[in-house]
Parts: sequence; C-alpha cells; structure tokens
Amino acid sequence: SGSCTLKTCWKKMPTFRDVGNRLKSYFDGAVKVTGGNSGENLIPEDETVKQPTIKDLVYSMESHDFCEPDRKSGSLGTEGRRCNSTSMDVGGCDIMCCGRGYHEVLAEKRENCRCRF
Repeated sequence: SGSCTLKTCWKKMPTFRDVGNRLKSYFDGAVKVTGGNSGENLIPEDETVKQPTIKDLVYSMESHDFCEPDRKSGSLGTEGRRCNSTSMDVGGCDIMCCGRGYHEVLAEKRENCRCRF
C-alpha cells in the first residue's frame, strides 16, 4: 500500500505597503532622459547620472507645477484650499500650501446631538 501526498505551490502577492514603498523608491530614483539619435537608447539629461537600465524608471518631460493654476491641464492649483495642519501627508498644509504659508483658523461648531436622558 502506498500513500499519496499533495503539494500545492503558489506565488503570494506582497503587501500593498511593500508595493507602494518599492514604487516610491523607483520614483525617487527616476532619471530624466532624451532619446538618442538611433531612437533605441535613452540618454540621461544630467551627464553625471549613470545610464538607466531596463529596470530603472525614466521620464522625458517635467510634470507641471500643481501649486499654481494651469488652464491647459485643468489644474486649479492649491491656493485657497483647506488643509490639515497636523498631517504630514499630501493633504497637510506644509505640502499643499507649497511654501506660501497658511492661516490657521479655529472654529467652534455647535450642533444638536439629540441626546435623551
């Protein structure tokens, strides 16, 4: 009599955080390039930067400044928007206000909580 064993193997996706961290790392190391004369190779604009490999993230045009309004792209800019003064994220005042500074306003809001005793 024989026994039979079954093994199942599968690939597991990394956590969302790991994927995000890896993408951020690629983004931080991205190199601006222009096309070579042959059209087959990419040339870094900064001569001190190494030639990008097939695994490197590259870009050919600068992104427009989202801080200022841009009719062409439909961006309204960030001036006058509400921000979170305690957040260090993109919704935080330090990032959203683009170094222009901001005014902090404290407001008290009264509302009926419909409490019953």
